[in-house]
Amino acid sequence: MQTSKTTRNLVLGILFFLPVAFLLILYPSTHNYEPLDIVKNSVKEIPVSEDVKLEDHLTVLAFFGKEPISNSIAASNLKELVYDKFKGFKKFQIIVLAPEGFEEDYSALKKEIERYEDLRFWHYRFIDEDEIIRVFNSLKSDHQLDEHLATDEVFIVDKDRNQRGRLDDREEREVEQNKPVSSLYSYDCIEVAEIKNKMSDDLRILFTEYRQKRKGKFDSSSRRDSGIKAKSDE
Repeated sequence: MQTSKTTRNLVLGILFFLPVAFLLILYPSTHNYEPLDIVKNSVKEIPVSEDVKLEDHLTVLAFFGKEPISNSIAASNLKELVYDKFKGFKKFQIIVLAPEGFEEDYSALKKEIERYEDLRFWHYRFIDEDEIIRVFNSLKSDHQLDEHLATDEVFIVDKDRNQRGRLDDREEREVEQNKPVSSLYSYDCIEVAEIKNKMSDDLRILFTEYRQKRKGKFDSSSRRDSGIKAKSDE
């Protein structure tokens, strides 16, 4: 009888302390939370039409140029791996900047990716070619638009028109090996692993940041911050 009582008390003790231990494990992760780096300030606003704008939105910005169907793989990856995952988040959108006069060329691309649903938060903005170049040049990038004003790279822009990314894209083992610092300013839509892993993780971090801001729990201080301001305006 005494053994049974002791066993019961032991089980109850474990059940009581297990959640506490779990919270203690999670506590350091809250302190180690780091916001997604600002890699460039003041991305140029696109010409506003029907409230399709960068300001006050969390935007993935894409450039599919004058031959959009040739970018169908990039567009499909973006739709399936990013749009489908984050379309339920408030103020999230994807904007594809395209040159005026190529609306018909985009009809085939629309049919390709809109087979199964209406993409309400996926916008095509047809603007002047010079305006496309100005917007692109306001972004920080290791890549250039091709002769058709297209690139497979997409960019994350926050509600304040700051470009987000990674100032230090090294993995933990690369840091331990003292590898040179490499940055990630944009995400290659052809590279499925990069979109599924890095871009998805970075968007989740950004949504977490804004959720914490709404709750008044966001602390912008982090060990990355010292490098953000120095590099964000380069």
